[in-house]
Amino acid sequence: MAEFTVVRETHIDADPARVHALINDFHHWTEWSPWEGIDPELNREYSGADHGVGAHYAWRGNRKAGQGSMQIVGSNPQQIDVKLTFLKPWKAHSDIVFALTPSNAGTDVSWAMSGENTGMAGVVTRLFKMTRLVGKDFERGLAQLKSAAES
Repeated sequence: MAEFTVVRETHIDADPARVHALINDFHHWTEWSPWEGIDPELNREYSGADHGVGAHYAWRGNRKAGQGSMQIVGSNPQQIDVKLTFLKPWKAHSDIVFALTPSNAGTDVSWAMSGENTGMAGVVTRLFKMTRLVGKDFERGLAQLKSAAES
């Protein structure tokens, strides 16, 4: 088994409520998610609440996009908690936390993901540190979130 935690942070020159709204609604993730465009024919399915606790998003795509789902399990003005489940290319479960802190007329955002990979995912994360696998994606996603929130 391979436990991991990946954290990336940025400052966004936008009101925390604006940033929160972009993260708290999976329909807005197409505006900033670093994985948009991996599969132009990605199949998306939204269910549950429109946003916030109970909102559910599932995807199925090509080999690079894989298959999985996310559900918002906690949401308040300072934090959004998401359960992430991958089904393909391997099975894995992770916890995601977006922390939002008002700062300098804007928002400090922390994006953290933690979990434990077993099976094939455990082998891959032992060979390549999880921070190397998704760290750059988080950095790109935060840059795109910044752009979306500040526009």
